[in-house]
Amino acid sequence: MPSDGNQPLTLQFGLINHEGRYLTAEMFGFKVNASAPSMKRKQIWTLEQDSQDTRVVYLRSHLRRYLASDKDGNVTCEGDGRHSDCRFLIAAQSDGRWALQSERHLRFFGGSRDYLSCFAQGIGDAELWAVHLALHPQANLLSVARKRYARLSVEDGEISVDKNIPWGVASVLTLVYQNGKYCLKTCDSRFLGNDGKLVNHSDRTTTYTLELKCGKLAFKDCEGKYLSPMGPAGTLRSGRCSKPGKDELFDLEASHPQVVLKAANGKYISTRQGGSLAANQEDETDMESFQMEMDKESGKCTFRTVRGNYWALVAHGCIQSTASQVSANTMFAMEWLGHKMAIKANNGKYICTKKNGQLLAISDTIGEHEQLSLKLINRPSLILRGENGFICHHKNSNTLDAGRSVYDVFSLQFSNGAHHIKGVNGRFWYVNSAGLVCSDGEAPEDFAVELPERGRLAIRSASGRYLRGDRGGTLKADGLSLSSSALWEY
Repeated sequence: MPSDGNQPLTLQFGLINHEGRYLTAEMFGFKVNASAPSMKRKQIWTLEQDSQDTRVVYLRSHLRRYLASDKDGNVTCEGDGRHSDCRFLIAAQSDGRWALQSERHLRFFGGSRDYLSCFAQGIGDAELWAVHLALHPQANLLSVARKRYARLSVEDGEISVDKNIPWGVASVLTLVYQNGKYCLKTCDSRFLGNDGKLVNHSDRTTTYTLELKCGKLAFKDCEGKYLSPMGPAGTLRSGRCSKPGKDELFDLEASHPQVVLKAANGKYISTRQGGSLAANQEDETDMESFQMEMDKESGKCTFRTVRGNYWALVAHGCIQSTASQVSANTMFAMEWLGHKMAIKANNGKYICTKKNGQLLAISDTIGEHEQLSLKLINRPSLILRGENGFICHHKNSNTLDAGRSVYDVFSLQFSNGAHHIKGVNGRFWYVNSAGLVCSDGEAPEDFAVELPERGRLAIRSASGRYLRGDRGGTLKADGLSLSSSALWEY
């Protein structure tokens, strides 16, 4: 069964009109227009389904106000609560575009720039909106029917939907947006064709129209057929169906971080010896890998094994990987110490490593034996999005832009307890004398990666300052504390 810690991603998107402009919610006067050429914060909308009638949806802006239309077709976005004028129906078209119809007044929403209305009696080009998902592009894909996760099967050259837990980088898929349609890209940079084969380059057979049904996603190929898991191995390919049923529906889920942890004795923490945890292994396998599932309310996390069990505090401060359910004793607090971290158990004690590698939560303070080195292993390809947009190379300099609507893919490497970040140009990130983060370094510079909350990481420079995006979109290493501008979806 899918992980209790995984949750379907909230469906957020931009809406693009027939002129290629995005529906925008302005901060001044809660006005709406369709003038923006790219998708940033003001162009992101959240879809909420009605609990009583799943056909009905509400569109909420980044200001947490709801799109509404009155009987005269006037469009507003100022109400902070739902009401009858906020209720819309989605009429999905064969090309994947949506027509939005007011449920109360039965008129269609459309227009351009500052001239938007919901008064059209029929659907013309001006009433059609392309949907550009605003989710972080890297996610896990869950089959609704099979309750299994998709993964890259390297030996078979396909995507198999057969995992109870989405383990390792092979289970991280990238959703690539291309001219109103989407491609599914594996961790080895291949694209899924509608025949189930993986290819190195994208073409019409690798592009899919996204459709929404009961809050789930369906992928329609160039021939009007839908992706579904086929056969015993769950090979993902287009079937014969021209209408999506349960077999053709999927959830996108946020991909949890998976890590290996090295103790002060230089050994990896492992579950090879059964239920007991010990830092006693020289190499990294699935038995030394753990999934960190963050609790949004407490800020604590659980450590899940490849078998699906959790770390747990048991008698006498022992830490074992035997728990099958989340409880207070499976929750751990993390303290970040530059390139090291410490873990505090539910008894208020820090976990320490004994000489034989045994883990015990018995320490009141942090010393050498309480410190661990953390390596993030399921993000070798790193896409970072902050509160103002994605990080990518600056067009006209060697600095990095942190406010773009498009992203660059970076490589995350690990060496001697530190993380290094490399761009597609083969050069490394570093911090210059002015505190700006640059991307043309010939040698790697050490950064510390912290995982302070669900779905977001923080990066610290060698000076101990956090990397943050300023209001102008420039990436700087000057954060003294962990603010929202220093948190990055990954």
